[in-house]
Amino acid sequence: MPDIVLSSAVRDNLLSLKKTAAFQETTQNRLATGLKVNSALDNPNSYFTAQSLNDRAGDLSNLLDNMGQAVQTLRAADDGITSITKLVESAKAIANQALQTSSEYERRQFAVQYNAILEQIEDMAKDSGYKGKNLLAGAGNELEVIFNEDSTSNLTVNPVDFTDTTLDTGLNLDDLATGASGTSSFNMYGGSAQLTLTGLQASSNLTDLAAFADNNHVMVTDGSTTTTLTVGVDIVTVQDYVDALDDLSGVHASFDETTDSITLVTGLNSNITVTKDANGGGSTSDGGITAGATTLTATALSSTATLITSGGFKAGDTITITDGNGFEPASLEIDEETTVDDLVKLINNVKGLDATFSGGSISLIGEVSFDITSDNADFNRMRLASTSGTVALGATASEFKTDTDIERVLQAINASLDELRNSARSLGTALSTVEIRTDFTQNIINTLEVGAGDLTIADMNEEGANMLALQTRQQLSSTALSLANQAEQSVLSLFG
Repeated sequence: MPDIVLSSAVRDNLLSLKKTAAFQETTQNRLATGLKVNSALDNPNSYFTAQSLNDRAGDLSNLLDNMGQAVQTLRAADDGITSITKLVESAKAIANQALQTSSEYERRQFAVQYNAILEQIEDMAKDSGYKGKNLLAGAGNELEVIFNEDSTSNLTVNPVDFTDTTLDTGLNLDDLATGASGTSSFNMYGGSAQLTLTGLQASSNLTDLAAFADNNHVMVTDGSTTTTLTVGVDIVTVQDYVDALDDLSGVHASFDETTDSITLVTGLNSNITVTKDANGGGSTSDGGITAGATTLTATALSSTATLITSGGFKAGDTITITDGNGFEPASLEIDEETTVDDLVKLINNVKGLDATFSGGSISLIGEVSFDITSDNADFNRMRLASTSGTVALGATASEFKTDTDIERVLQAINASLDELRNSARSLGTALSTVEIRTDFTQNIINTLEVGAGDLTIADMNEEGANMLALQTRQQLSSTALSLANQAEQSVLSLFG
């Protein structure tokens, strides 16, 4: 069969339609993808240039993620420093409060609170990490932030260590010694007896009695120590005799002119014996006019016994409790009805001091040092040779005991606040730098992507107009092809 021959007009119209279809396909592809350069075949120069720009933008985007995480790490550390600073300021407030009181017990309690604050500081520093990186936890937590693709632009943030407040390179705040308790005790004994001096008054001479003569010796002994009083030398009158006996440690003496007798009350924890010899005349006696010896038997007081039944106490005495700083938390004025139990209750009302009474002894436990004293010189004298009546309880002092101790701690706190502020400034500078570089990188990425888009992204308005023009061209070509065919058909009409 011979080839079909198309006229020139038909062929030209067919070619025009094919070109229009090809242009439509290209335009449709651009409209569908939004790109005018989809491959290197479309435009090698634009394609590879855009790809290079997009590749760099992608690399920077990866770095941007790391920068964002670095910002959070820095913010976590900054939050930690801010909170630690508040805790250190609380510790400073505690030290200042301790400075405003002289009570050793209260200062010890402030020392305990201070140590608790330091423990919270360490815990907070340990909790200030982000994704395993903690800029407040010392060596091994260095933060390196990379800003460009080849790592030539970077920032290294060195950590500090606040997880141990005692470090000299950190806060340099040591835990305070809070001291240790101490113990003590004192006995509560009593005994009494009378020396009869019939017919005498306080102003009478002892030698007015037949039993007494000058140079007689009155001996008072507790079994280990003997005090000798010589009649006519040490004691002349009855009042001299009373005063001399009253001056003995732990012994109270008084004269009753109604009964003509000297009453002796002892607080010693051993028996006292009184005798008089007949040296130079008179006769041996019990210290009075009665033959034999006078014995004051020491007996443990009960909790309900009145204090004045012991030679260490008299009505009107004041018992005072002071701590190691000289602070006076309590005192008690004794009257005729004040009992041992009242004294124990007084002691127990003092913070940091506990007392128990048993078997004639008051046992003490003190969290700080305490002294119990009395304006009565016979208080707490256990032997005739006693040199001190103070009940002393020694405890190990806390490091907040003295003003000097507290001021030393305040100096350390002020230095630690300076360290915190310096660290906060350093972290703030690093944070600001990373945030600025983050913004810069975001802008660079945007610039790169816009530049790549300028090379490859299609103009939708232009492509839409192109598609409309191509559709018009296609319609016109189809019409022209139809007209060309009609011209050929008119020839066939000649063959009617």
